[in-house]
Amino acid sequence: MANDSAVPPSPKSVRPRAPVVLAVGVGLFLGVIFVGSIGWLMLSRNSGRALLSHMWSAVTGRTLTIDVSQPTVVDRIQRLQRLETVIYTMDKIVTGAKENPVLPNFLAGDRLLMLVHGEVVAGIDFSNLKPGDVTVDGKQIRLHLPPPQIFSTRIDSAKTRVYSRQTGLLVPTDPDLETQVRQEAERQLQEAAMADGILRNAQQNAASTIKSLLQGLGFTNIEFE
Repeated sequence: MANDSAVPPSPKSVRPRAPVVLAVGVGLFLGVIFVGSIGWLMLSRNSGRALLSHMWSAVTGRTLTIDVSQPTVVDRIQRLQRLETVIYTMDKIVTGAKENPVLPNFLAGDRLLMLVHGEVVAGIDFSNLKPGDVTVDGKQIRLHLPPPQIFSTRIDSAKTRVYSRQTGLLVPTDPDLETQVRQEAERQLQEAAMADGILRNAQQNAASTIKSLLQGLGFTNIEFE
């Protein structure tokens, strides 16, 4: 007779549920944070860049400091050296002649007519500026400008030419006459520039240049002597 005694079923293995639930919860939480972060970055992309830029500037930014002490101002102005502020140009006809006290010009004379183009350059030499010429009081400054002067008077050879030359029948052409006419042309050119107020204009232009320089250094009240 078969043994009908019941064999008890094998018990099923039961896995612990608490770690699974915890892992699922952590995953959902991280997913929500990730999705929220992406959305936040997409929504505040421009403002985020501005914030990062502001933070970066705060870390790497530099503060502008300008030294406006009296020695520094004197040094800045002295660096201008010979400041050319006016160039005076002129075209002029200059005549030169040599005559014989006895013979007429067509026999012993020498006459030259020259069309001259020249320029006169004027300005102020700041290399000799002294500390006593500058007085600084906060944002106020008082400056004694050096006197204006003529820097150069020059005849432009490329634009200067002999217009006519007449030499007597009995004498050779004087090789020094053209040089002497040029020298006289320079003298007349400088004289004309002085009469037209080149030195006054040079001082006014220099004051305007220095004023712009000092305003760039932060001075608000500028006086010239």
